[in-house]
Amino acid sequence: MKETFYVYTRWQVIALLFLGFSAGLPFLLVFSTLNARLADVGVETATIGFFSWLGITYSIKVFWAPIVDRLKLPILDQLFGKRRSWILLAQAGIATGLYLMATVDAVSATQTLALCGLLVAFSSATQDVAIDAYRIEIAEERLQAALAATYIFGYRLALLVAGAGALYIAEYYSWTVSYQVMAALVGVGALTVLVAREPAVNHFAAASDIAQKVREEASKRTHLPPALAKFAGWFYAAIAGPFLDFFQRYRELAIAILVLVAVYRISDIAMGVMANPFYLDFMGFSKTQVADVTKIFGFFMTIVGSLAGGVLVVRYGVRKILLAGAIMTAATNLLFVWLAQLPPNVATLAVVVSADNLAGGIANVALIAWLSSMTSASFTATQYALFSSLMTLPGKFLGGFSGIVVADFGYAEFFTLSAVMGIPAILLVLFLMTRGARLDALAPPKSE
Repeated sequence: MKETFYVYTRWQVIALLFLGFSAGLPFLLVFSTLNARLADVGVETATIGFFSWLGITYSIKVFWAPIVDRLKLPILDQLFGKRRSWILLAQAGIATGLYLMATVDAVSATQTLALCGLLVAFSSATQDVAIDAYRIEIAEERLQAALAATYIFGYRLALLVAGAGALYIAEYYSWTVSYQVMAALVGVGALTVLVAREPAVNHFAAASDIAQKVREEASKRTHLPPALAKFAGWFYAAIAGPFLDFFQRYRELAIAILVLVAVYRISDIAMGVMANPFYLDFMGFSKTQVADVTKIFGFFMTIVGSLAGGVLVVRYGVRKILLAGAIMTAATNLLFVWLAQLPPNVATLAVVVSADNLAGGIANVALIAWLSSMTSASFTATQYALFSSLMTLPGKFLGGFSGIVVADFGYAEFFTLSAVMGIPAILLVLFLMTRGARLDALAPPKSE
């Protein structure tokens, strides 16, 4: 057991704590914190709503992930390596955007503020792609759960700093000072990148082979000039290569894997959409009670779940904990059905939220570790960007209908339905567990 916990002393695991902080810091600064700033200075509500479009960048990052995978940045690549150079470039964009947001007047230059926010959001999504690739490549598969756990810890800590911390600074000083402090805190991630090491893997093995074959075929069949043939090979390897590699590698199991990725978090995400209205409107808890239990207390329970998930994956293997996470997520949704039958009680709310956040922490770490194990070292950024986009979009889409279900049937029925929505994930994990040997045989070696 002592050796199991020793995993959290590895330098890779510690580095991901600070990189997680770097990834989480910009998120709220272009969402809820920015909305609070806009509302505070008197920007119209309709205009504030348009700022939510900045979040689209996080959902479409898979489109430029191939560039992060395949393009070497001039000068920076020679100094820091491919992964660290992309992280540093993204951090420079985040810091620049936040500093500009600090100096722009939100009322008289709203469009300029939006453009600065777009720079932050785009750079942040790019940083996510690069850090995900770095995390997968920096350590062997058995450490991925621990890396994910400390990454989530750092990410959640950054959300507190960029949320409550930024509001406190704005309250006692100004929004200008608040965003300037946030821009300076990007240095935490930058310093980590400078101190940490570059992954010792060959990013280009399979991709280079594909590019060479396409280049030769293009030259023979279409008689393209060498420069265009070379570009065709690069483009095909960067865009099509990651997807071809995945489907050719996992063959008959590829569709089942992608479906599981899509449905694994549906139960959790769909339920979460109606959580706050349930606490405030239906149960009658105060805003302070909800904040204390779900934000502060819930934060620590999520971290406990994440750290426990990292230990459990190391000890029992990722698929068993993936199954446990799917079962726990669906089961804890039923606790909300029980809560809906009771009078408001903060202690009972804390019990239900604790169970929900513990389950979510364990399930999320197991899912990240499992997805990380399936990415090829030649296409790490693109394949993981595909997975991360796929694992949230279905839940967000179905969550849009949650209000209709609550209005027509009620909260208890909605939470029951959200628990039932977790059954496909449980069945798919069981299906893939029966083919564990096959999955192990098809899994990409990280040294390729």
